[in-house]
Amino acid sequence: MIDITTELVRGLIDRQFPEWKDLALKPVEKSGHDNRTYRLGDDMTVRLPSHERYASAVAKELTWLPVFKPLLSLPIPAPVAEGKPDGDYPLPWSVNRWIEGDTVTPANVRDLNEFAEDLAGFLKELEAIDATNGIPAGEQNFHRGGDLSVYDSDTRAVIGQLGDPDDRKLFADIWELSLATRYEAAPVWVHGDVAVGNLLTRNGRLSGVIDFGTMGVGDPSSDLVMAWNFFDAASRQVFLSGMRADQAAVDRARGWALWKALITYAWNEPGSEASNWGKRVMDVIAQDYKSL
Repeated sequence: MIDITTELVRGLIDRQFPEWKDLALKPVEKSGHDNRTYRLGDDMTVRLPSHERYASAVAKELTWLPVFKPLLSLPIPAPVAEGKPDGDYPLPWSVNRWIEGDTVTPANVRDLNEFAEDLAGFLKELEAIDATNGIPAGEQNFHRGGDLSVYDSDTRAVIGQLGDPDDRKLFADIWELSLATRYEAAPVWVHGDVAVGNLLTRNGRLSGVIDFGTMGVGDPSSDLVMAWNFFDAASRQVFLSGMRADQAAVDRARGWALWKALITYAWNEPGSEASNWGKRVMDVIAQDYKSL
């Protein structure tokens, strides 16, 4: 990881965009893992990859977000400028328009069913955008929209380490089911990281979607993980119905959610916020699967 500080970002702005040298700069409260985000003045954000593995996202967003923006009903980031690597920071970076809104939490969503409908509507708009020249899912976006089996060994390894034999059997069954089908329709655009940290709300409703760094074209099932990561049983069905997901897509989506929950639970410090989140999602997935 690159050590990104306010002082480093201030230097980049002052050298490459001196017209903004008098604008205030401060880190946003929830900056993310793959990128560090700073607010520049009142109307812009500065976004810097935290590692070279995330650097390809800058060019993708600069190229495709202007294409997406007029075709989507909710605000998404609008690129303003492209920052260049220099002696203090070795990767490309970007400046984007600020989008008003608060990071989504269960407390600031006024109605989960309504929110599920809004999110499904946005994602269906994204899927409807012509994907002919889109970037295929693969290493560039950590296989979001691609073949879930690339994470088979990691997933099975974590399942094998679970202490309860009933849990090992249950999650192995869920995982096997997720790998039983393949996406055979035309590739569509996927956001790649539909998570609460990348969704904004105002007045209790979905108001914007950010961080398209893992976008690509392929199987949209990886964009359905919010069904288990955030929604309750009723709103889960509203969301999946709004996405018009058939059973095979739901099974694959559950696998995507399970993979992320398992590795987050196992690869972080026990009792940490991240590990607890992973365990909580594992429990939701288990309960949902048992109810089928």
